Amino acid sequence: MVEVNVAGLMLDSSNMPVVLLREKNGERVLPIWIGPMEAMAIQTGLENTTPARPMSHDLICSVIRGMGGVVSSIEVNDLKDDTFFALVHIDRGGENIVIDSRPSDAIAISVRFNSKIFVAVEVFDKMHSPDSGSKAEKDKWAELLENLGPEAFGKYKM
Repeated sequence: MVEVNVAGLMLDSSNMPVVLLREKNGERVLPIWIGPMEAMAIQTGLENTTPARPMSHDLICSVIRGMGGVVSSIEVNDLKDDTFFALVHIDRGGENIVIDSRPSDAIAISVRFNSKIFVAVEVFDKMHSPDSGSKAEKDKWAELLENLGPEAFGKYKM
């Protein structure tokens, strides 16, 4: 597993939100396309703002806390047929509970707990393998990610 940080949220050329996970002690960046509501949930968590009424991710966090748990980490653990998979690790009094999740939901929950985020080495490898997506698409994203500067990681706006 490789520890990553949420480097930012951005919109692709078709205005679809993308969350960027950057290797904590490295150069690799993993783009994951997500829905607009999940992007808003991640941004709200990153900004540590509290909505007037709890969003679904806030509710989930309240349930975890109410049951005596904390999210110790999340991991993006697989990539199959252009779909990412994730796990949420909950520590409840020494008991490790693992919950299957979409990466966007796991990230939204993780930022609310300030928990660590990991990506399986195999996911990075698959993302950069010859079998993942068209060559033109991979080249486009490789160029975009290589040329990202700090200004590219601005706030996500609806």
